[in-house]
Amino acid sequence: MKKFSANIVDVLNESVFPGTIFVENGKIIDIIHEYTDYDSFILPGFVDSHIHIESSMLTPSEFARISVVHGTVGCVADAHEIANVTGMDGIKFMIEDGRSVNYRYYFSAPPCVPATNMETSGASITPDDIRQLILEGNIKHLGEMMNFPGVIKRDPEVITKINLAKEFNLPIDGHAPGLTGKDLETYISNGINTDHESLTKEEAVEKLKLGMKILIREGSTAKNFDELIGLADTNFNKMMFCSDDKHPNDLIKSHINDLVKRSISRGISAMKTLKMACVNPVKHYKLDIGLLQKGDNADFIEVNNLNSLEILRTVISGETVAEHGKTKLKYIPSRLINNFNTSQKDIKDFKVIDKGKSVKVINVIDDQLVTHKTNFRLSPVDGFLFSDPNNDILKIAVVNRYNDSPPAVSFVKGFGMKEGAIASSVAHDSHNIIIVGAADAEICAAANMIIENKGGICYVNSRKKIKEILSLPIGGLMSNEPYSLVADKYDDLDMLVKMNGSKLTAPFMTLSFMALLVIPSLKLSDKGLFDGEKFELTDIYTG
Repeated sequence: MKKFSANIVDVLNESVFPGTIFVENGKIIDIIHEYTDYDSFILPGFVDSHIHIESSMLTPSEFARISVVHGTVGCVADAHEIANVTGMDGIKFMIEDGRSVNYRYYFSAPPCVPATNMETSGASITPDDIRQLILEGNIKHLGEMMNFPGVIKRDPEVITKINLAKEFNLPIDGHAPGLTGKDLETYISNGINTDHESLTKEEAVEKLKLGMKILIREGSTAKNFDELIGLADTNFNKMMFCSDDKHPNDLIKSHINDLVKRSISRGISAMKTLKMACVNPVKHYKLDIGLLQKGDNADFIEVNNLNSLEILRTVISGETVAEHGKTKLKYIPSRLINNFNTSQKDIKDFKVIDKGKSVKVINVIDDQLVTHKTNFRLSPVDGFLFSDPNNDILKIAVVNRYNDSPPAVSFVKGFGMKEGAIASSVAHDSHNIIIVGAADAEICAAANMIIENKGGICYVNSRKKIKEILSLPIGGLMSNEPYSLVADKYDDLDMLVKMNGSKLTAPFMTLSFMALLVIPSLKLSDKGLFDGEKFELTDIYTG
């Protein structure tokens, strides 16, 4: 038998008392109230209510090793990214790898694979696949329903997947940026009950009034905490915290613990905050994460106080998995799984013919997934259009990684790079190769570097003779290295891009979302430029 003594924070009953927790076989068998003075506090562990583990560039086992340091005991994880690359094999890989460590993983059945028919994906997930996942007992919910037009228009396959979740009484996650009015009502009426895409307070309020639960998201690129936290004082029972996408260098610094601290510092009481961070995800998704009640799994954290929230210890199933900033989970090499079938490209593949017209330009917004769109008249050279770094207009390209086909090429504003190119095989949702650069030769070199390594993120600068890559051999999304090495290499690449003029908070994360077609307004797929407002491919030229 083990025992843990401190001031116990019973969030369910909104009380704090000195006491001792007795644990046997991973369960809390008793909690004794005492009259002793303790300096530290024991409270339920934090839960990330929506995350794509793949975006950390870490395997589930490695993600767990670092997140426990920050007091996270479990994640509601959407395997949408690896599923788009390798299908059911990818989902099963995530489940298998997550089970190799002492951590609470709860994976979804991703319903939008592929997310649209406007891009080339590596796989598809059918209704039969989803039924299989449910019957195998491996998933807790239906993942984010990105195809809101399909829901509204009653697309047969979309509705079949939704009905499967209803048949097994599973929660259905939403993804409805900017959706309002009757369309939003129709979307929610189909049983979709969460949303992590609210950009404004007004949008979140409308969704709350219609019965949705709002996830306050703070990832490496999409940051909505400041906009939405003011709603928590009166809506805390219908809100949760999530990171959605978290890059490795950010994960080294903090996780859900940072949102908890910021919430309390903004005047939201500790009990209300902890309900959002600990209780609400467990209740909504019906997780078997303990909440400091007799008979619960022994999952909790010990902190110095309820303001600075320094994590002293993280416990899962009665075992200490992190202590004083150090993980106790062991590094476990993961098997490799991938889908990369394209050949090297040539500089001429990235040329854009001048047609005497302005071009449509994707306009990046820092810390957001949405983009604006502008038009710009580039000066041609020998009948072709090139990047114009002086006006921050760079060429952007998407290369199909699943088979050989011509790259799609367009233009983007907001990256701020004066020279060089960056590329990534992390490009939501289908994860083709995406490149932004100041010169065609460097764009081609960066694309070929990703192809040669069968996945990764890289920076190429021919003038400075720089070619650096973080290889991602697992699905072109994840490294097989320990988290500290991945974070260091990512930091190095991030610094190189910023030294080259980029003012973006997370240039590589922003790059990965330039192919996310389901987020307005202008994005690029391997099939061409995509207008997210009209939900159709569009010409890069105006007029």
